[in-house]
Amino acid sequence: MPSSAPSQAHRRRAREIGLAPGVLATGAYNAITDVDGVRVGHVTLWEGEGVRTGVTAVLPHGADPFSERVPAGLFVANGYGKLIGATQVCELGELETPIVLTNTLSVPEAAAGLIAWTLAQPGNGDVRSVNPFVGETNDGILNDIRARQVRPRHVLAALAAASAGPVAEGCVGAGTGTIALGFKAGIGTSSRCLPAAHGGATVGVLVQANFGGALLMDGLRVGERLGRHGLRDQPAQDDADGSVMIVIATDAPLSDRNLRRLALRSMAGLARTGASFAHGSGDYAVAFSTAPEVRRRRRGRAPERGAPWPNERLSVLAQAVIEATEEAVLNALCRAVTVTGQAGEVAPALPLDVVEAMLPAREGGDP
Repeated sequence: MPSSAPSQAHRRRAREIGLAPGVLATGAYNAITDVDGVRVGHVTLWEGEGVRTGVTAVLPHGADPFSERVPAGLFVANGYGKLIGATQVCELGELETPIVLTNTLSVPEAAAGLIAWTLAQPGNGDVRSVNPFVGETNDGILNDIRARQVRPRHVLAALAAASAGPVAEGCVGAGTGTIALGFKAGIGTSSRCLPAAHGGATVGVLVQANFGGALLMDGLRVGERLGRHGLRDQPAQDDADGSVMIVIATDAPLSDRNLRRLALRSMAGLARTGASFAHGSGDYAVAFSTAPEVRRRRRGRAPERGAPWPNERLSVLAQAVIEATEEAVLNALCRAVTVTGQAGEVAPALPLDVVEAMLPAREGGDP
C-alpha cells in the first residue's frame, strides 16, 4: 500500500547548525552542481512499511556522455561491493554513461535502465557495447531489499529529473533507506572553490552514506557522547556494515591518473567523519573532470584546447575534496529524518539541537 515519505523541511544542513569544516569557500549551492554542467536527479521509492529505497543519477554535462566522455579515476578503499563498470574505468580512465546509485540487489536493474537510456540517445543507433557505471550501498535494514522494487523505469525517471541548482539531501533517492554512523543518513553533497591564485576551479562531492564508525562532526565527538557507535557493548559481527559511494566532480582539467589520485584523497574526508572502513563496508570513490579540453569523443579524443593540469596543482584540489567529502556526509546526516522501515526497524535522525548544544564545549579546546 503506497505511503508518503516524511517531510524534511524542518531539517537543516551542517552550516545552519554551526558546523563549517575546512578553510576553503563553498560554491553558491554548496553542492556537486556548483561544478558547471553537473546535474543530479532522484527517484524515491517509499511504499507501505517495507519499501525504503530509490535511485540517484549524476550527469556530468549537458551533452551525451557516451559520445562526449569525461576522464575519470576510481579509488577503492575496501572492495566489498557490487560496483558495475569499474574495470573499464580503471582500464580506459573514462566514463561513458552517467553515474547511477541504488541499493545492492537492484544494481542489475539499474544497469539495464542506464543502458537503455544510452542506446536511446541521438546518434547512438549503431552502439553495440555500453559500460554502465552503477554504484550501490545496502539499505536492507530499513528496506525490503529482497523485493527488488527498483526497475529500469526508475533510472530513466531519475535521469529525466536531473537538474542543476540545489540538490535534495537526506532520505531521498538512493539514500532513502541508508544509515551511517549510528543515525539515519542518505544523500549528502558539498563543494569547494579554489582561490583564483590556485586556478579558481570548483570541486563538488556527492555521497551515498551508509557506513559504520563513531560519528565525528568537524572534530566534535558526537557518536561517543551520544553512545551511538558500533563498538559500544556490541559483539563482533561478520555481516556487512553498509558502504559508501563518493562521487567527485571538478571543472579542473585533470588527467584520469590525477583524478584517481583525487578520488583517493576523499577517503581522508570520510575518515574525518569517524568512518571505520569495516570489513563488510564497500568504500568507493569516483572522480571525473568536466573540463571541455580533456573530454574524449566517441571516435577519438576531442580537439585539445589546453593541457591537463600538472601533478603539482593537485595539492589544493586534494584539500578541497577532503573538506567537501566531510561536509557532504554531515549534510546527509543533518538533513535526514527518523525513518521506520521493514519489520518496525527504526533509524533515528541525528538530534540537531543536541549537537548545537555541544558546540560551545569546543571553545575550551576539548572536542
